[in-house]
Amino acid sequence: MMPVLFALCAALAAVLCARVALQFYQLESYQFGGYFRALKRNWLRAFLPGIAAAAAGCLGALAAMWASPLAMLAVAAAAYVWQRRLKAKKPLVFTARVKRLLAFLLLVAALLAALIVRAFKALPFLLFEPALAPLVLALAALAALPLEKLIQRLYLRDAQKRLKARPDLIKIGITGSYGKTSAKYMLQAVLSEKYRVLITPGSFNTSMGVTRIIRERLMPDHQVFVAEMGARHLGDIRLLCKLVKPRYGMLTSVGPQHLETFHTQENICREKFELARAIPADGAMVFASDGGGLCEALYRKCTCPKHLSGETHEGLGLYAKDIEVGPWGSRFLLCDGKEEVPCQTRLLGAHNIGNLLLACTMGRVLGMDLETIARGAGKAQPVEHRLQLLTTPGGVTIIDDAFNANPVGADAALEVIRSFTGRKIVVTPGFVEMGEREAECNRTLGEHLAEVADIVVLVGRRHTAPIAEGLRAKGFAEERLHIVATLDESTVWLSGVLRAGDVLLYENDLPDNYQ
Repeated sequence: MMPVLFALCAALAAVLCARVALQFYQLESYQFGGYFRALKRNWLRAFLPGIAAAAAGCLGALAAMWASPLAMLAVAAAAYVWQRRLKAKKPLVFTARVKRLLAFLLLVAALLAALIVRAFKALPFLLFEPALAPLVLALAALAALPLEKLIQRLYLRDAQKRLKARPDLIKIGITGSYGKTSAKYMLQAVLSEKYRVLITPGSFNTSMGVTRIIRERLMPDHQVFVAEMGARHLGDIRLLCKLVKPRYGMLTSVGPQHLETFHTQENICREKFELARAIPADGAMVFASDGGGLCEALYRKCTCPKHLSGETHEGLGLYAKDIEVGPWGSRFLLCDGKEEVPCQTRLLGAHNIGNLLLACTMGRVLGMDLETIARGAGKAQPVEHRLQLLTTPGGVTIIDDAFNANPVGADAALEVIRSFTGRKIVVTPGFVEMGEREAECNRTLGEHLAEVADIVVLVGRRHTAPIAEGLRAKGFAEERLHIVATLDESTVWLSGVLRAGDVLLYENDLPDNYQ
């Protein structure tokens, strides 16, 4: 009876202690590479619950052998409660996949406990199982993988079947290293002046996320479906194109995003170009003008019908002139080379005009007149956490750019606050997932911050060291630099510093698997 009780307690303790690891696995889109990198960054947080449970089991054994598994299980349960109470920007969601994985985890943990008893013929060795809970979870995820692949295939086929049943549906894919979510909402604002539009909400940009929206939200009266196509690995966009089969596409940007998984800029270019490869001869691709950069290089390479929009423009590409930007938003003349229509928006920053022009050009491709396009563009609203302007009762202006995580967007945000009057305060943890360029990009960010900010608050002491180096290299005064361990700590510090008239920019916010 004792071996069975001990093995059962060890298996349950391992399941309870794996909660943080399970959250990391979900945050990394159930990818093993990202999961193990998250464990490496957060090994103490991931392994501590299991180590504590194992230590409790050892102490319990000093009193009596029967007390050992109960002590271990009690501490594991307490650790689970502790893990649930940890603040998370994106908490663990108990989806159907997570529930299946938990069932596999319990099964694998029980089998592992039985194998330990049989191999070592000594119950104390079971104490090591909870301490290795994140690795046990990896084994369970590996065991569950064939079933998950089958379920994904069934869901994908169902979504494809639903789209195939709608030959009249206009399907548009949007991708880019940055700007794709903002451009998607702008496109919705423009096209909604003429069409009934469904977009993938928020950051639903993976194959399973897009599949879910198709299966749950696509209605017979929808005329346009816009799918945001994100990518962290080679092949992601090809899979999304196979699912959606877009007739039209938009490329917002190409830059050093997710270099940790793509490794090179060439791989990023190749991945983003997969959308253009998927566009049929009776469709069209709209590219953002980026001053002769990578977007324009891919535009020249593209063989399907294509348009270039922005400062440089070709085909049906629209452009803007007489641009004015300020704390109130932006206004400009929307031009197609033949006529000009005034347009005013609440969108902050000149860079957002580039994304808006992409959306306007797509409207032109779909047959909308310039006045209707401009009316829709004027209704575009700032996207949550992307240069979102907030005001407080105390007279402090907050610019929430927390979802931005790239150097181009950060520079654009700094240009935005430059146009504001008042003391400028920036809170940032810097950039992540930029591979070998991460330190260099963060150092450059520090140099740019020194030119604009009056006060800089860096979140995370070790990771932000290159930003601090860049600030100091530009002569930024040490008393104006404040370094804190967490975002909560920065909030406490700011509460005693902020005053009416201040402009506070939150630039980027690390995901939970980087805390």
